[in-house]
Amino acid sequence: MGESVRRAARATGHLTLAAAMCFGMYLFVTVLLIAAVGTLAVVGCWLLPEVVLLVRRIAGAKRNLTTRWTGREIPEAYPPMTGTLRERLRVSVRDPGSHRDFRWMLAYYLYGALFALALPLWPLALVVDGAWAGVLRRAPVVLPLIVRLADTEARWSTALLMPSPEAGLARRVEELTETRADAIAAHEAELRRIERDLHDGAQANLVALSMRIGLAKRAYDHDPAAARGLLDDAQDQAEQALTELRHVVRGIHPPILTDRGLVGAVRALAASSGLTVTVDDGGLAEGTRAPAAVEAAAYFVVAESLTNAAKYSGTDLAGVRLARTRRGLTVRVRDEGRGGADESAGTGLLGMRRRVAALDGTFDVTSPAGGPTVIDVELPCVW
Repeated sequence: MGESVRRAARATGHLTLAAAMCFGMYLFVTVLLIAAVGTLAVVGCWLLPEVVLLVRRIAGAKRNLTTRWTGREIPEAYPPMTGTLRERLRVSVRDPGSHRDFRWMLAYYLYGALFALALPLWPLALVVDGAWAGVLRRAPVVLPLIVRLADTEARWSTALLMPSPEAGLARRVEELTETRADAIAAHEAELRRIERDLHDGAQANLVALSMRIGLAKRAYDHDPAAARGLLDDAQDQAEQALTELRHVVRGIHPPILTDRGLVGAVRALAASSGLTVTVDDGGLAEGTRAPAAVEAAAYFVVAESLTNAAKYSGTDLAGVRLARTRRGLTVRVRDEGRGGADESAGTGLLGMRRRVAALDGTFDVTSPAGGPTVIDVELPCVW
């Protein structure tokens, strides 16, 4: 009985807010009429874009209210209202999302007052459910009707405010365009890094190696001891060049991923990070491997996260959790440090986000002051 009363009270609160918004919509009719007359008279056509923006905000408030009740987010899909007055008018007239908002507004004038049906149910519930549930210990009969009214109001609002398939497709195209641009930028940055590493590392060592071998050839006939010393230096230089090349290769695609898989590679990272890292493989060690691109992205997220933790967190405790889901692979890296991670501070977070976005994944960072810092990544893939 107590739970039914709480749910009914929460439903009544939702319907009260909906009714208040509906009352405000009745007052908004005056603004709509002024905008319509001004647009028809041409001299007031500048009002239309402003009214459309205001309707978008009202619809957004209703989406938030409905989301709080249902727990299901209602996305927005609007083109930007920018440019000249003519461009803004064109968007105002042709935007399908705004058309749906106006249709919702017209319908909301009718069903937004469901609160009026909930009010008489409370006295009835006190009598009927008070005796039926409070005395006879049966399930309430009237109180659930109030919850159903709130569910009905939220269901209708969701159906009317949900973006059309065309708008959803346009929004998806925009997202893919942005992620494609980020992927290209990340790829160019990676190429520049590889070029810089080759130029400053391996190439410089190979040039020095060539010079030492040439000097050794010249000194071989008249000073064999000096030539032998130069050859020893050349051997050290060759080993250093090989080390630099291995570093570059690991930056492109770590061979350990191919040899040991993601779990083995992550355990190797944990062992060499200088931190005390716990690794939860989520059963991936014995399961089917993810695609190579997904494994590489997950590996670099873990590597960069542990590097940041070692440099900036001020702690030596961290944890990595890998898990296979129905939609792909999830990665969580957590350190118990001071927190305050900032993507704009050059800590590699933006690079990780771009790498994940290139695979249509999600990247979330939670790092309050005082810690901990938690990085959650979800990479979609087919197992």
